[in-house]
Amino acid sequence: MYENDHDARNDLFQEIVLQLWRSFPTFRGEAKITTWMYRIALNTAISGLRKHTRNVKTEDLREVHFNISEHHVDEREDDFQRLQWAIRQLTEVERAMIMMALEEIPYDEIAETIGITQNNVRVRMNRIREKLRKLMG
Repeated sequence: MYENDHDARNDLFQEIVLQLWRSFPTFRGEAKITTWMYRIALNTAISGLRKHTRNVKTEDLREVHFNISEHHVDEREDDFQRLQWAIRQLTEVERAMIMMALEEIPYDEIAETIGITQNNVRVRMNRIREKLRKLMG
């Protein structure tokens, strides 16, 4: 969700793996390894997003506006595309939280990763879901 372009997603994945590799010696075991890994991945993705937002964005018109090769757009695919668009409209923290929730990460791990309380996670998740409903129409 932090990169639209396939090649950019692959680059981000490689950067995350590299950061995990570099950071592993500092893992203290105070949190679950998956929570620690998610935090590294999230920080790397957000850092990359901040760097890319400084650059001028371009779109391939053939992919975005003239998708002639697909005559039938599956309704699920359309819904998925709308959901992706809506998630991209969220703030970085909201996006991180909803992505963790979609990956079925428990609220206690989300709270630990983001650095907030579980109750705050619940409140924010309700607000995020409502925001997504409005964005998706």
